[in-house]
Amino acid sequence: MELVADIQAMQAELAAWRKDIHAHPELGFEENRTADFVAQKLQSWGVQVHRGIGKTGLVGVLRQGNQPRAIGLRADMDALPIVEQNPFDHCSVHQGAMHACGHDGHTVMLLAAAKYLAQTRNFQGQVNFIFQPAEEGLGGAKAMLEDGLFEQFPCDRIYAMHNGPGLPVGKFAAVPGVRTAAGTFFDIDIQGKGGHGAFPHLTIDPIPIAAQVIGALQMLVSRATSPNESVVLSITMMHAGDAYNVIPDSARLSGTVRTFCLRKMHEIEQQVRDLAQSTAAGFGASASLDFQIPFHPVINDEATTAFAGDVCASIAGEGNVHRAGAPGTGSEDFSFMAEQVPGCYLIIGNGEHSSALHNPGYDFNDDALVYGGSFFARVAERELADAG
Repeated sequence: MELVADIQAMQAELAAWRKDIHAHPELGFEENRTADFVAQKLQSWGVQVHRGIGKTGLVGVLRQGNQPRAIGLRADMDALPIVEQNPFDHCSVHQGAMHACGHDGHTVMLLAAAKYLAQTRNFQGQVNFIFQPAEEGLGGAKAMLEDGLFEQFPCDRIYAMHNGPGLPVGKFAAVPGVRTAAGTFFDIDIQGKGGHGAFPHLTIDPIPIAAQVIGALQMLVSRATSPNESVVLSITMMHAGDAYNVIPDSARLSGTVRTFCLRKMHEIEQQVRDLAQSTAAGFGASASLDFQIPFHPVINDEATTAFAGDVCASIAGEGNVHRAGAPGTGSEDFSFMAEQVPGCYLIIGNGEHSSALHNPGYDFNDDALVYGGSFFARVAERELADAG
């Protein structure tokens, strides 16, 4: 019941790496500096590096012995388009980009395990260190898969980890089944007829029609969805017009839907389309829908998750491992990897007083680095234990 001592000894070094990455955030498919940083570290430890897997993604390969078994350990690298509001010295130097989801910490936790495993080599088989770009809705996991991730680097199991604000440092959640929601980004374009703001009767004003659509969409959750099913539908943007005295031709509504199964997501898609089109038509306008599904639900494999929970217990104690709990309505594109290989998506504590994810005051808790690094290291050693 203990952390990996060699990784504990790296604490100051790991924190320095994490702060460096935090200060230099890069958005999805632009993670060139971050990928260079990761590649240089891996190569310096003798890990074979493969670049360009999913554009800016990379995979480090460490093989020991002749056993055919292999596992994947995945971390995401991208930042968010948020203006950071933290006062500390490692605040983002790139205005409008910020590590507000902790991917800087995820990257460093995996680097910690890579350094330790490269030095100790206490395993038999192959470890694939998967550093993924563009997790934040841009399709980084799909891009890696389309570039032949699992064909080039077969994995018997795959593990990923995300920090959890509010969960104390030193605690884990390893829960089987559905863990995150399917997520969509959608745009509804309402086409009316513009004109002078003083003569609305000569126009088909798309702005009040958009307001009607917004109100009607809320009914899909409150009155058209069973209480036994979870659906979140949020309108997060509205764009229309650019002058005080001009009624615009069109208006756009944008937002997101979250569900715990794809069947329900496809039902909602059709309902949103029908409702927007019929509402617009009732006022003489038209509406079209673009409905993208960049996230499927993450579904943790039962056996893989039980194994991961046992590893967490060996590090932090059984009392610090949550093995049951409700899924969350956040989304994560690790889902696409876990659809192809049995996987486990863990939550690791970021502290009770951590700011929320995607918040301009968020920062990854460096005290968690040794816990995540120890998990990745121990799961590799135990999955690939020498059977001989």
